[in-house]
Amino acid sequence: MNRITITVTTPSDPACLQLQDALSNTLQALTGSSGRASFDTQAWGENDFFLLAQDDNQYAVGCVAVRYLADSIGEIKRMYARPGTHGVGAQLLHALEAKALTQGYRSLWLETRQINQRALDFYLRHGYRIRENYGRYIGNAEAVCFEKTLVSPAQADRE
Repeated sequence: MNRITITVTTPSDPACLQLQDALSNTLQALTGSSGRASFDTQAWGENDFFLLAQDDNQYAVGCVAVRYLADSIGEIKRMYARPGTHGVGAQLLHALEAKALTQGYRSLWLETRQINQRALDFYLRHGYRIRENYGRYIGNAEAVCFEKTLVSPAQADRE
């Protein structure tokens, strides 16, 4: 795997737009919904952030966003790693969790679909647990919601 660099950017960054389009196309084919309706950049807040992963050649290989959901709770949105980029998703998730802690988030929530087994396995493997559906996903039998309580490195050392 090539070394990647993860930087904070905006969802309107051209490389991020390209990745979001690729994600939307993948989700549309897999679930019948592109997921675009659940990510409104017009409502972007001061604690929201977007991460971009690039390889050594500055080629965009992945992205992810966190938006404010509720007091100390962030919601993971638009998580995507290009096919064939093994380990990029895990690196993005690790960077996202570290950045989320610095932004004051203590818990991260997200939604994916039952049919997206790869995503379900990914989040479970990285310490997320299934929770009751929240917000717009309440009553949606196709949705699976996850959460993870964030722990600082200092807290993890004490446990």
